[in-house]
Amino acid sequence: MIPVYNWPEPEATERIKSRSFEEKKLWTQVEKIVKNIELSGDQALLQYTADFDGCKLDKEELRVAEEEIEAAYQQVGYDFLQAIRQAKDNIVSFHAKQKKNDWFTQDEKGSIVGQIYRPLQRVGVYVPGGTARYPSSVLMTSLPALVAGVKEIVMVTPPGKEGKLPPATLVAAHEAGVKEIYRVGGAQAVAALAYGTETIRAVDKIVGPGNIYVTLAKKMVFGKVGIDMLAGPSEILLIGDGSVDPHYAAADLLSQAEHDKRARALLVTTSASYAKDVVLALEKQLAQLSRREIAQTALTDYGAVIIVKDLEEAFTVANLCAPEHLELLVAQPWAELAKVQHAGAVFLGPYSPEPLGDYWAGPNHVLPTSGSARYSSPLTVDDFVKRSSIINYTKQGLIEGANGIQILAETEGLTAHKASVAVRVKGVNS
Repeated sequence: MIPVYNWPEPEATERIKSRSFEEKKLWTQVEKIVKNIELSGDQALLQYTADFDGCKLDKEELRVAEEEIEAAYQQVGYDFLQAIRQAKDNIVSFHAKQKKNDWFTQDEKGSIVGQIYRPLQRVGVYVPGGTARYPSSVLMTSLPALVAGVKEIVMVTPPGKEGKLPPATLVAAHEAGVKEIYRVGGAQAVAALAYGTETIRAVDKIVGPGNIYVTLAKKMVFGKVGIDMLAGPSEILLIGDGSVDPHYAAADLLSQAEHDKRARALLVTTSASYAKDVVLALEKQLAQLSRREIAQTALTDYGAVIIVKDLEEAFTVANLCAPEHLELLVAQPWAELAKVQHAGAVFLGPYSPEPLGDYWAGPNHVLPTSGSARYSSPLTVDDFVKRSSIINYTKQGLIEGANGIQILAETEGLTAHKASVAVRVKGVNS
């Protein structure tokens, strides 16, 4: 079961450390896959799909046909369709507030500087699949692109052995404005999006979480295309002062532990008795889980209950961890929020469990992991736009700045830079 430590025992500090990607032994393998896709296109893509997904496809079957998407609507229930549409509305409403407007400013000489925003033209979203269904990931990766104004949203997701994709995934993609869907996954799908094949045109940016092969492939193609982030295993950290039902805390820890055997679920608490109550609740709830083996391994190998002396120390621990998800299960969560320095998403109070963010509330669930919340942020509309600076000086504005520009250019030894200004003001100051 989940181990219990007192802070700052060495075992406790080890459990909150950022985990590096275990990439050395896999890098060469992924590099070969990426290179083969670049050189051989569809042929290599189809071969890897057969090898890794156990699914033999013809070239014409890579892209999901409109008829299959239409049929998917007949295979999902009315309740699901209502839920996915309400979730979409919530996500769109939240992300619409992130949109930026072009801006310009003019000085007294009439010179203008500013900034304009333009959406990316073509974006690829990676959605994990195979035996799993993640319609929520479809919404979270595609809808910010839709809000940003991206015209071509392309989805890749691994097929099952029969070559099928989950109807829920197809419906979510259609609802989210995805224009093209391809039944390919893994590193080979990332490479196809980056370099293009005979069937899949290359994109400008790739977003979405995946396994270590997907993550390494994204790292490898960065520069050829943009990427959102390098996602690691899921993680959650709860700060508890004993004021919230321990069954709530246990349920929230398990909500992340069931994701992956390498998921990290941590409770940092000021109360030894509360720690004991949460552990007991974990044992009871774990027995009822369909994915209990996965959750059990995650709790044992990567989870922890850490007892601290006070809330100040609890937030010190949380900020050192910089978790993907941070829950404040404390009596006055808003009063403590200012102490949060590093977290992907923060959930306040007993009625804001982490799954609320995964599916419903509106903020994006594609979040920085492995301590990267120290320097990065959740997926937003900003990830799907680019900025261009605007400069429009008047003659008088250039004349007044000419001397300073020429001094700086000369200092750097860039005489052509100096001449570019001098030729425009020559004679004006003589």
